[in-house]
Amino acid sequence: MAIMKVGVMASGRGSNFQAIIDAGLRGETPDVEISQLVVNKPQAYAIERAKKNSIPYEIVDSETMTRDEFDKEVMKIFEKRKIQIIVLAGFMRILTPPFIDKYKNKILNIHPSLLPAFPGAHAHRDAIAYGAKISGCTVHFVDEGVDSGPIIMQTSVEISKNETEDSLSEKILVHEHRMLPKALQLLCSGKVVLDGRKVTIKPD
Repeated sequence: MAIMKVGVMASGRGSNFQAIIDAGLRGETPDVEISQLVVNKPQAYAIERAKKNSIPYEIVDSETMTRDEFDKEVMKIFEKRKIQIIVLAGFMRILTPPFIDKYKNKILNIHPSLLPAFPGAHAHRDAIAYGAKISGCTVHFVDEGVDSGPIIMQTSVEISKNETEDSLSEKILVHEHRMLPKALQLLCSGKVVLDGRKVTIKPD
């Protein structure tokens, strides 16, 4: 397959964005070209990561527009850059149905829990409060629900007796940084097969 043009959306520090960049530098994602970063917060550190790696970036300030206006603006940017796959790397907004429909089964997200358990913005807090013994992270396709799309890949970690949100976050982040670039490469190389909600990976 040809190399796929990937657009990344981030809201904050962009550590998963960096993980994708690093995987590319190590030669682990030969079918991935990071062609555009879009951030919705002007102070997002992800911008610095883009600058250091000569990746084009745009700031679309979500505080100044409606959800529809924001998504239309981002779609324009991605159309101009001919983006084929989108990765949400710590992007803290729900996308509108027209956006999701345009890039159906082409948007990846990483979530810090074993979905369908603990969706939403406070997965670590919720898992600890519930008394869960295991958590982890999930790479999934984005649909119109909250963290509800078909699951591509998951990794689990144990929740220790004195776990805090910060310690659990650090424990899981290591796996996020490994798993997201891997799932992205599989998608861009045409190895991810979706049948209803069931995802299978074609063997090499």
